[in-house]
Amino acid sequence: MSADAAWRSSALWHPIASALSQRFTVYLWDMPGYGASSKEAQQPVDLGAQGELFAHLLEQWGLERPHVIAHDLGGAVALRARLLHGTQYASLCLVDVVALSPWGSPFFTLVKRHARVFAQLPPAVHRGAVEAYIRGASHRGLRDDDLAMLVEPWADDAGQSAFYRQIAQADERFTEQIEPGYGTLTEPVHIIWGAEDTWIPADRADRLQGAIPHASVTIIVDAGHLIQLDAPAALSAELTRWMATVEPVR
Repeated sequence: MSADAAWRSSALWHPIASALSQRFTVYLWDMPGYGASSKEAQQPVDLGAQGELFAHLLEQWGLERPHVIAHDLGGAVALRARLLHGTQYASLCLVDVVALSPWGSPFFTLVKRHARVFAQLPPAVHRGAVEAYIRGASHRGLRDDDLAMLVEPWADDAGQSAFYRQIAQADERFTEQIEPGYGTLTEPVHIIWGAEDTWIPADRADRLQGAIPHASVTIIVDAGHLIQLDAPAALSAELTRWMATVEPVR
């Protein structure tokens, strides 16, 4: 099983990946420019580059038809790899994903317009802005250690530049390009959404199912965009249930 990029850092998936690893071989990936991956200024981090790199990474791992679980931007990345770069999946699970225009919070849009200015913020101000931004992705509220885990990749000089660079390179054209192809997906597709997601509202789950008619949908109550932290038990149970339907015990 291959788990695509988690929100900003694959560390977000570690507990759930550990549970799934009892039955599957699980791969976690930090996209270039995110998490523990390199944050070189010359490295393109737009969704076009990420989709191509993910397809190449699966080839390097020798995964011809993996099960893919994708969250947030990972959804667009997985869909681009599948629709544009010839990658084949055994199944695809889309969790609170970026897949349909429009997307991007008001803060995201503001930063995109003024990325160079934000990149020059004093470190303490930058950290405060990132902490507030990330807190807004949770419905139940974040523990201090979870917040620190998500903030730290962006806290030093390289991380601050990378944070605003990845927002500056985000563009809806990367999802608009592939939206017409969603109906051509043939593998099993499951959509999971947090009912209280304020970043990408749950009505997108219905819209996405409309674009992928054979997809199934599960809405998880009391969970926001950071569904892995808001409802870890419910998400793990749903992923386990889904995986049992697409990879039955032999």
